[in-house]
Formats: sequence, C-alpha cells, structure tokens
Amino acid sequence: MAQVVVRKLDESLKSALKLRATAHGWSMEEEVRQILRVELSERPLARGNLGTRIAERFANEPLDEPLPEMRGETLI
Repeated sequence: MAQVVVRKLDESLKSALKLRATAHGWSMEEEVRQILRVELSERPLARGNLGTRIAERFANEPLDEPLPEMRGETLI
C-alpha cells in the first residue's frame, strides 16, 4: 500500500475532516481513504478538449436567447 503525506493543509480543512471522520465513527486516515475512493471511482476522467467539456456540462440547459454566432453570423 502507498502512503501519501499532505503538507500545508488548512486548519479549517483538518477540522472539517476530523468532524466528518468522527461522524462516521472512524479515523481521519480512513475518512481520507473513503473520500478518495468515492471521488476517484465515481467520476469519469476528463475527456475531450475544453469546448467539448463545456458543451457536455451545459447540454441540458435551455437556451433563452438566439445564438447568431452558432449560425455563422459575425458578432459585434
């Protein structure tokens, strides 16, 4: 198993981590493992270029105004 050391952790983050670990009934070290496990296993890796990622992020947002630039019109 690998070991990771995190330096210069803000005191507020450390306190929040400790509270969260206590609420779950385990150590801060186990809390960090759980956070990493959840965050790294549930989120897909970023893919595509910036434009693709922006389009994916806002794909379900309704457009309230026409976008002439999407039809090739010049913007002023």
